[in-house]
Amino acid sequence: MRAVLVVNPKATTTSERSRDVLVRALRSEVDLSVRYTRRRGHAMDLAREAAEEGVDLVVTLGGDGTVNEVVNGLMAAEPPTIRTGGSPAERLPALATVPGGSTNVFARALGLPREWPEGTSMILEGLRLGRSRTIGLGRADDRYFTFCAGFGLDAAVIHRVEQARRRGRVSTPALYLRSTVNQYFLGSDRRHPTISLERPGEVTEGELATVIIQNTAPWTYLGEREINPNPAASFDLGLDVLAMRQLRVASTARTVTQFFSHTPNPRGRQVLQLHDLAEFTLVASRPQAFQLDGDYLGEREKVRFASVPAALRVIC
Repeated sequence: MRAVLVVNPKATTTSERSRDVLVRALRSEVDLSVRYTRRRGHAMDLAREAAEEGVDLVVTLGGDGTVNEVVNGLMAAEPPTIRTGGSPAERLPALATVPGGSTNVFARALGLPREWPEGTSMILEGLRLGRSRTIGLGRADDRYFTFCAGFGLDAAVIHRVEQARRRGRVSTPALYLRSTVNQYFLGSDRRHPTISLERPGEVTEGELATVIIQNTAPWTYLGEREINPNPAASFDLGLDVLAMRQLRVASTARTVTQFFSHTPNPRGRQVLQLHDLAEFTLVASRPQAFQLDGDYLGEREKVRFASVPAALRVIC
């Protein structure tokens, strides 16, 4: 089996020594080539090239941002015609994800441990046993995502966190909490919701303040604790949406508390929840912060979302 390991050398939980250990472990099972990212977006190019070379497996070592770039590279590739299969997913290399970031939502949603040594062991076992599954992806305009997207408040929080990290701050749950509080009270126009959600054949849902989209559950983690706005979201179904109509202090606090429950079931007059959607469009009367898989992608006034079933094979 030919494989390519795409390494983000800035991955927060690995060192050069641990990467060497990982490479030796993978080479015990596959014919491995190692390629390092040099800039944002580079992992996309490396994954596309690997797929077009006809490799059987692409492994990522990095956080959710690295995974997202690799997935987009795979989905944009034109594999050699000699690779055939019964579905588009079977014509692409399989994906294996070694946790190397601070949160690793995608890897943990697949059932992998949070730490890279345990995750590597499980991936090696999956390779030996031929254990894989085919998952659906989400697509926002022309970009794919694996587990979540956000339009509004949560994306603005991620922007704040990224700015703090560029100033040298370490990504921690406390940083995210402080950024959320600051954005909510100081950076949001909470009184004038501007987002509408449009679905084919359905009445438009207007005056939404912020929207969370999930392709699986959980949405994210705060340390070891799952945060679950849409607990029924699944890689095997369409997209799930939770939107808040207003960001009033009392109702927002109540809804966020429900996210953290062991049996989350967000409800209330200010909550809109939609399950298993094939497609929809978000439109805003003024630009809104936008994120995919925890990466801030700037501001948008309109984004079209679609579910892409059975898109990718993953080792799990």
